[in-house]
Amino acid sequence: MLAYPARLHREGPDFLVDFPDFPNINTYGKDQDEALRHAEEALNGCIESDFERGFSIPPPSAAKGRGVHLIPIRPHVAVAVLLRQLRGSLTQQEVAARLKISFQVYQRLENPRKANPTIKTLEKVAQAYGRRVELGFV
Repeated sequence: MLAYPARLHREGPDFLVDFPDFPNINTYGKDQDEALRHAEEALNGCIESDFERGFSIPPPSAAKGRGVHLIPIRPHVAVAVLLRQLRGSLTQQEVAARLKISFQVYQRLENPRKANPTIKTLEKVAQAYGRRVELGFV
């Protein structure tokens, strides 16, 4: 599971949330559960937007301590982020050629708003990199 740490702290009657890895994301909730739900929405929305605009997505930091919660990345967003990280310095065209698929098809795999890869497609990508796919439900 790909997840980012978020700091949750109380300020007055509200619970505020910020992300050490994303200083531009801040949210809050009337209670802890609402604040964490809003944090997940904000984080995933920001990553989707940043990813589409070509911004670099940092790897999750190892922030720990009191008030730190891991906020999960939704699977469709995580697939795009992980594929981009796996690609490294290769171009999308180079990876598409390696997979024997069109550039446009591969480009969609790295777009969290358009990607909907099958497990077979993910296995094919993993095999091209000498990796394997692990799947689970939490």
